[in-house]
Amino acid sequence: MSLIQVSAEISLAEQASGCAEGSVELIAVSKVQPNERVLAVLNQGHHVFGENRVQEAEGKWPEFKSDFPDARVHLLGPLQSNKARAALQLFDCIHTLDRPKLAAAFARLAQELGHCPPMFAQVNTGLEDQKAGIAPEAVDSFVADCRALDLPLVGLMCIPPVDEEASMHFALLAKLAKRNDLAQLSMGMSGDFAKAIAFGATHVRVGSAIFGARVPATPSE
Repeated sequence: MSLIQVSAEISLAEQASGCAEGSVELIAVSKVQPNERVLAVLNQGHHVFGENRVQEAEGKWPEFKSDFPDARVHLLGPLQSNKARAALQLFDCIHTLDRPKLAAAFARLAQELGHCPPMFAQVNTGLEDQKAGIAPEAVDSFVADCRALDLPLVGLMCIPPVDEEASMHFALLAKLAKRNDLAQLSMGMSGDFAKAIAFGATHVRVGSAIFGARVPATPSE
């Protein structure tokens, strides 16, 4: 597949689900991709990308952004609290707000720095021990706590278990978001983004279908 093909499939999925054309944002997941592949996608006019680690993004995106000022980078991977400052300074959106300690760190730093990018709360819809995220039953209270801290929480994010039907997880995330009056849903990856759009995804995270295979491969996009 390619950027053009993925974009075309997103358009078809938008039409099928009754979404407005262009309402779903495609995040090209550039983690562990060679710079020449990322540059090729930038040169095609796509400017929204996703990274998993602060250190990798720091080594890649300042230079790219100097050449492509419209480029925006979303954090899609887990974040240690001691890297919260760097994350706020580097990323244009954070999809992995996953615990109270990190929320408190972001709130303190936002006051100090005077800005904070929009954020998604990550929900561990499959209750998997190896994955970060708020348990579904704790989402309501976590959202309330984030709002009390004045964090710009805009939506929810999930990564469904690889061995389960993704639809049930997309449906659960949509239900939780609606209950908490959150308009945005970050869900859907290379193999299931069309299905995610049918369940209301506003942001899809697609890597290998755009860039090709990468090493190492992880389940974060």
